[in-house]
Amino acid sequence: MAAVWAFCLDANGRNPNRQEAQAEEWQWRGKRITSSKCQNASNTWMKFETSITLTEIPAIVKAAIACDTKYWLWINGERAVFEGGLKRGPTPEDSYYDVVDIAPFLMKGENKIEVLTWFFGKEGFSHKSSGVAGLVFDCPGIGLFSDKSWKSTLETAYENTPSDNPNYRLPESNIRYNATIEKGITGSTLEIGAAESAPWNKLYPRPIPLFKDYGVREYENRPTNDSKTAAKRIEGTEEWIECKLPYNCHVTPILDIDSEEEGKLIKIQTDNYDYLGQDGISVRAEYVTKAGRQSYESLGWMNGHTVRYMIPKGVTINSLSYRETGYDCDFTGKFSCSDPFFEKLWAKAERTLYVTMRDTYMDCPDRERAQWWGDAVNESGEAFYALSSSAADLTKKGMLELVSWQRPDGVLYSPVPSGNWYKELPGQMLASVGYYGFWNYYLNTGDKLTIEKVIDGVRSYLDVWKLKPDGTLEERHGDWYWGDWGKLQDKQLLFNAWYYLALKGYGNMAKVTLRREEAEWAESAMKAFREAFNKAFWDGNGYRTKDYEGSYDDRAQALAVVGGLADKEKYPQLEKVFETSFLASPYMEKYVIEAMYMMGEQEKGLERMKRRYDNMINDSPFTTLYENFGQGNDENDYGTRNHAWSGGGLTILAQYVCGISPLEPGWKKILIRPALSGLTFVSTENVTVAGKYAISIRREGKSFNMNLEIPSEGVLCVDTKSVRIDGKKERYLKKDGNDYIFSVSKGKHTIVY
Repeated sequence: MAAVWAFCLDANGRNPNRQEAQAEEWQWRGKRITSSKCQNASNTWMKFETSITLTEIPAIVKAAIACDTKYWLWINGERAVFEGGLKRGPTPEDSYYDVVDIAPFLMKGENKIEVLTWFFGKEGFSHKSSGVAGLVFDCPGIGLFSDKSWKSTLETAYENTPSDNPNYRLPESNIRYNATIEKGITGSTLEIGAAESAPWNKLYPRPIPLFKDYGVREYENRPTNDSKTAAKRIEGTEEWIECKLPYNCHVTPILDIDSEEEGKLIKIQTDNYDYLGQDGISVRAEYVTKAGRQSYESLGWMNGHTVRYMIPKGVTINSLSYRETGYDCDFTGKFSCSDPFFEKLWAKAERTLYVTMRDTYMDCPDRERAQWWGDAVNESGEAFYALSSSAADLTKKGMLELVSWQRPDGVLYSPVPSGNWYKELPGQMLASVGYYGFWNYYLNTGDKLTIEKVIDGVRSYLDVWKLKPDGTLEERHGDWYWGDWGKLQDKQLLFNAWYYLALKGYGNMAKVTLRREEAEWAESAMKAFREAFNKAFWDGNGYRTKDYEGSYDDRAQALAVVGGLADKEKYPQLEKVFETSFLASPYMEKYVIEAMYMMGEQEKGLERMKRRYDNMINDSPFTTLYENFGQGNDENDYGTRNHAWSGGGLTILAQYVCGISPLEPGWKKILIRPALSGLTFVSTENVTVAGKYAISIRREGKSFNMNLEIPSEGVLCVDTKSVRIDGKKERYLKKDGNDYIFSVSKGKHTIVY
């Protein structure tokens, strides 16, 4: 792959836009080790073992662990880490490492350390292979460092499946475990370099938590001995056994069996394995039995709503179970309302969001597992309303990676990390660095340091875009001229609108980083661009480019509204577009509904959301949302069953229906502007970086009763000047259009208006 990356590197072979490590540098003493029997083939598994005798156990014992690609750690027979390591890399050249406190697993006397590693050894849309398997273990607190004294074993029981392997987008291989191979091949342990030597290069600290292990669980339809299906399920029949999961999740399947003889082949996969056809085929597993009682857990995670086992005759099932794992955050966000449809929409969006989070944000957890930034923008916005604050670390990781992979010519592209994709989707890249991407992260977190790290990359990317004499964008296709799914797209109009939102986000970032000249440049550029945009594209009934012949693109009109390109005088015409144009996929539909709310068309916006999501909510059996609406306007009619970008309705329900959002970075000031839109009751809550908010509103006739809890000062906007806060009639601060503005102190309040 070195030749592929030659165009991206500077004279020293480094990426000139790389980001520095986000934490104090680790002083490495451990050596990078491997087995002499390792050939660095894809899907290689190795075990490393050592022991150490301790007379005292420090309160905290930090171990730094790095490998390409994944590892599992046992100390004294107890599992200390389940699936450590991250897909590579923070930059195109570098790698990640974990820091783990192993003190709880140590004891006085002899301690045994075992590390099982899995080397992907192939490229994918979410991983760039170093080409070299191995391990670094560095634990200065007890003086334990990886070196040639460790025992290493090539675990040859882990094999490749002979056919139907994952599609080219996935760096993971299928895992076949052959239990007839009792022992691996033990060779000498080789020291192959310092921890931060090529090709692993610089090691960056893991910027997200270790994955969450929910433990071993029983399937929803586990067989019982008095069931008519029990005999069929307990005795192998060479038919697929469907084991139901409670929802779409990441699982490692487990089996406990008796086999009459060795060599029986068991197949394991989920319902998501091949529903997209061979081009989208996902991961699966196989197990070859030994004779007698045995248990096995396939360590490569897969996802779906059911796990399928094919058990041959001659094998008796004692139990089938699974372990659920996932990103380590909590479901702190809650929503309820008077219409069950929107409660179900929230639940499906939340589940879709969570199942597309792991090493990075993903578009989908089966076909690609790739950090496409159009998806990531929608996901990160939802996470601030649905999940605990640790979810923001995944957004920060993605931002730093995106800029660290930037080409010297300023072009950004995704997905990254990647070893076999280098193409730019211009619209998604403009979305990522703009108002809804990087700026929204800062607005919700107040993390100025990360903005300072990425802002130069944002400006470099803006400089890639040039203006025509009329002040609008020169047509630029990038590497993949894509605006959204669907046959009708006013792409150039979309790119112009995304560019304005990128300018807006950059201007805000320049202000907070005290770059006065840059902020002034952005403000001036926005003003000129807004005038040029309206002059060039507005035709009296909507926005369109001259060579676009389809119906008005609802996506582009929406971006013009939410970005502030369209003035209020144009709203009546744009409202007609939103009543008749339904071109947007779920990726862009969020912006359409948001535009309708911003235009004051709340009830129509809610009606549109219900209409558009009807198939996914009322007709779909899945706990997650499709990639597409299934409206017949695209060859990819439904797409994946669990697609990240489809949950934008969750953000609308919290931010616009319940009406709560950050007014100042880090939720230091909060906007409360509810719009029940025909609902009689709404409620939502979550925990922000500033603390918990909770809001519930009930309509009683023409009055509204609100219970409010906010961690900071609030600004209440309602369409009446008659407001009582905690029983006291309040005076409004000012009037803005139809809204009366009131100040609300932090804490708990009852408000009647």
